[in-house]
Amino acid sequence: SFSPSCYSQPSPSSSSALHAEASASSVPAAVKPIEEGSHDELMYALGVNLARQLGDVKPLVENSDELTQLARGLIDTVVGKFDDESQRALLARRGEDLNKVIVERANAVREKIENAGKSMLEEMAKNEETATLESGVIIHPLEAGPEGFGKGVRPTAASTVKVHYHGTLPDGTVFDSSIGKDPVTFPLGGVIPGWREGLLKMSEGETAMLGIPSNMAYGEQGTPDGRIPGGAALFFKIQLIEVLSAGIGGGPQLVGADGQALKKESSGGLLGADGKPL
Repeated sequence: SFSPSCYSQPSPSSSSALHAEASASSVPAAVKPIEEGSHDELMYALGVNLARQLGDVKPLVENSDELTQLARGLIDTVVGKFDDESQRALLARRGEDLNKVIVERANAVREKIENAGKSMLEEMAKNEETATLESGVIIHPLEAGPEGFGKGVRPTAASTVKVHYHGTLPDGTVFDSSIGKDPVTFPLGGVIPGWREGLLKMSEGETAMLGIPSNMAYGEQGTPDGRIPGGAALFFKIQLIEVLSAGIGGGPQLVGADGQALKKESSGGLLGADGKPL
């Protein structure tokens, strides 16, 4: 079993039935463990899923009291305590003030994120081992490939590559990562411009850190799911494991009977007419 980090406490204005139900047990409902595999766990998972769809609301509140009232409004609406007519009346009365608060706080969050990203990019560019491209993308080589830095097969814009990556926001929040999972394969034509520019400067086997300005990432809009806010610079640690197609450079390669380059893990020796080792 597990205990969720928090549950919303019933408000003082809750009905007497709710208070009676809460007092009927020696263990407060707010701290009851949820048994794994139970129906309670399923309903709790539904709440988590809905909250994830709603997104992170914490940047829109300034303290715990505001967060408490926000959560209270959500719960009262969801459980039907606040009927449709009352909801419409409240929003009509406070809608203008609400829009003002949302815009002001969203702009403040955006400005903070943009300034933090610019500051990190500036610091990154001061490192003598980094290279800054015309677009503003910064590359910091960390580990060389088997043939040394800048040597070996490099991808082109038409390439498909296999990579490991770890992406963070300026505050260190991890928004995506393949670490601990299988490597990811994708065509360079399908990634954000900053990724493409950085990988085009890397050789097979290399690991590098990329600093990507927001205009070379997800721009002013951010991502639809809210994981990457608008105006955010992104920072990726990328290992270019293999260039799977349309690569250039590197030493001569052996090819099989099908005309395809032999993989590094392929066994050595002569090949028969069927392409298999003799």
